[in-house]
Amino acid sequence: MNNKFTLFICSLLLLLSFTNHSQSKNSVGITTGFNRGFGVNANFTINDIAVGLPGNIRFGIGYNRLSPGNAPDARRIFINNNTNGVPEKKGKSFDYRIDYMMPHTFFNLKNSYLVFGPRYSSFTANFNYVGGNENFDVTSKQWGIGLGAENYFKMTSKLDLVLATGLDYFFNSTLKGHDTQYSPNNDNINPREDYNYKDANQAIKQPQLMPRVMIGVSLNL
Repeated sequence: MNNKFTLFICSLLLLLSFTNHSQSKNSVGITTGFNRGFGVNANFTINDIAVGLPGNIRFGIGYNRLSPGNAPDARRIFINNNTNGVPEKKGKSFDYRIDYMMPHTFFNLKNSYLVFGPRYSSFTANFNYVGGNENFDVTSKQWGIGLGAENYFKMTSKLDLVLATGLDYFFNSTLKGHDTQYSPNNDNINPREDYNYKDANQAIKQPQLMPRVMIGVSLNL
């Protein structure tokens, strides 16, 4: 398992263990909507994290369907200059996020928050050339940061409607595909022709700027 993901899970389990000693209410939620493409996110929130420190801590995991990039360019940069076959492509990412939720009034709405924190993304772009005998993935693992605003509207005593907007930014990371690898410092492995990281990064749409507009529900436990 990736060391960074292991660290994320260990941090989550450690902080969740603190909730056994907390008298405050926690919550779970799910949101869906636009996250550069279609996205869905599940989360767990520890409310009122400390006496005298306003706000909540939230842990989330998301799945997104994304445009993977340019199929002909991906083939040239990662494999060869063949053009046979009908290209099919698809992209996806899993993101892991920690948010500090600071109470902040937006548009005179009472139950609203400014949210920000670190992000981690695992991205896969798949390119299949039907009839061309080529089917390969390009992958990347990225750290990022995020900022957003959220509003909560009471539906029942335990259930809230959630409206969330925000923007995540992910830092450029190594792109790996087939037997080729392009790194931001251009310490590349088996690059094709004279291609470099800039070419690969333009061809493959790994997460970078990820605008979010999502709606969902939050259940108070």
